Amino acid sequence: MAKAPVLTPQSEDFPRWYQDLINKAELADNGPVRGTMVIRPYGYGLWERMQQEMDARIKDAGAQNAYFPLFIPQSYLTREAEHVEGFAPELAVVTHGGGKELEEPIVVRPTSETIINDYFSKWVQSYRDLPLLINQWANVVRWEMRPRVFLRTTEFLWQEGHTAHATYEDARDYAAHIHKNVYADFMTNVLGIDVVLGRKTPRERFAGAINTLTLEAMMGDGKALQMGTSHELGTNFSKAFNTTYLSKEGKQELAWQTSWGSSTRMVGGLIMSHGDDNGLRVPPRLAAVQVVVMAIKGDEAVAKVREIGDRLKAAGLRVQVDDRTDTPFGRRAVDWELKGVPVRIEVGPRDLEAGTAMLARRIPGGKEPVRIEALAELLPKVLEEGQAQLLKESRERRESRTTDVATIEEAAEAAVAGGWARIPWSTLGQDGEDQLAEQAVTVRCLVTEDGSVPEADDAPGNVAIVARAY
Repeated sequence: MAKAPVLTPQSEDFPRWYQDLINKAELADNGPVRGTMVIRPYGYGLWERMQQEMDARIKDAGAQNAYFPLFIPQSYLTREAEHVEGFAPELAVVTHGGGKELEEPIVVRPTSETIINDYFSKWVQSYRDLPLLINQWANVVRWEMRPRVFLRTTEFLWQEGHTAHATYEDARDYAAHIHKNVYADFMTNVLGIDVVLGRKTPRERFAGAINTLTLEAMMGDGKALQMGTSHELGTNFSKAFNTTYLSKEGKQELAWQTSWGSSTRMVGGLIMSHGDDNGLRVPPRLAAVQVVVMAIKGDEAVAKVREIGDRLKAAGLRVQVDDRTDTPFGRRAVDWELKGVPVRIEVGPRDLEAGTAMLARRIPGGKEPVRIEALAELLPKVLEEGQAQLLKESRERRESRTTDVATIEEAAEAAVAGGWARIPWSTLGQDGEDQLAEQAVTVRCLVTEDGSVPEADDAPGNVAIVARAY
C-alpha cells in the first residue's frame, strides 16, 4: 500500500494543502474566538524577520516608530464620512467596561487614521513641524466573515504608517516612495515574491483616500493576493480633525497626508507563493534559520555538528544544530523539509570517515556531498542561488498565467480558469468592473501599458489587471 502524503497535494485541493502546511509546519493554530489565530514560534519567527527587514526600510524612509491606543472613541470614526462607511461592517465595538455601560462606545482599532489625526492636530502648528512621519507596529481588529489563517483574520498584526506634509506633491511622492522603495524592495528582494505595482480603481481604493497604490502577487493557484498598500489621503482627514499648519507666508493651511500598511497576510503570501507538496520553502534572506546542521546518529556526529554549527555562525549564517539522535533521522528531516529551511547539512558516521557532509538544498532540491572545510565559503553562494530561484519561479508563474484579453467575457474566463487577465481600462470601465464583481472577479489594479504605475485613474492607456483574489 502506498504511503499517504504528509500534505494534501496542491493539485488536488490547494486550500486544504495550505491548511495542512500551516498545521504540519507548526506555523499557527486557530484561536478560541472565531477568526483569531495563535501564531506559533516558528511562524512568529518568520514575522519577526519580516518586521526587522521592513522596520529598517521604514526608518531609512525617515519615519519614526510610535504607539497609539487600541481603543478609539466611536465619535472619531464618524468625523470622516467615507471612512466610517467603509469600515462600519468590520467594527468591533465595546459598550461596557468595569461592569457599567460606557457613556460613549469604544471601537477596537481597525486602523488608526482617526486617532493619529487627533494627535497630529495637536503636534502640527507650523510648516517647521512638517513633514511628520510616524509608523506603528500593532494589532488591529476587523470582524472577518470568512476567516482564513494569516490571510483574513479578525485580529492580525501589522505596521501602519501615517504622515503629514505641507503640499500635495510631497505627500504624493512620499506615498510612492513607500510603495516602491520600502514595500516593493522588501517583497522582491527579501520575500522573493514577484509583485505588480499598480493603482487601485476608485471602487477598490481605501475608504477616505484619494489614491491607493497596491502591490499584487500571484499565488501558486493563480489567485491574487494584495501584499501591501500605500494611500494618498489628500486633506480629507485634515479637514475632519483640523490638522492645519501656519505656512511660511503666515496662512493657515491644511496638511496633506498619507497612510500605508502591510500585515501578517505576507506570511500567507509567502506560504502560497513558494510552498510545494513537500512543505514551505523559505527565502534564505528572510529565513530565521538558514541552515540546520543535523547529526544522523552517533556521539562523534553530535560533537561534529556542534562544531560545524559554531563555525557557520561565526561566518555570519543563521544556524540551528539538530543533535536529537534519540528521534529518528527521517522524521526530523521531514520536519525541516516541511518548515522550508533553505539548507540542511547532514552528518553521520560515514560522512565523518570521509571528511564530508551531505548538503541538502530545499531550493531547488537535491543532495550532494561537500567537504566540511568548504561549507563556510560555499553556503552563502548556495543560499543566494536559492533566493534567486524563488523570485525567478514567482515571476515566471505570473508571466505564464497572465493573458491579454479584449473583452469582459474573456477577462472573466481567464480569472475563473486560475490566472490573471490584462484588459484596457477603456474597454472595461466601471460598468465592466461591476459585472466582473458578480462573478467574484476583481480589478486588482491599474497599470500603464508598459507595466508602471499610472498617474491618474483615467490616464490614457491604463490597463486593468483582473483576477480572483484572496
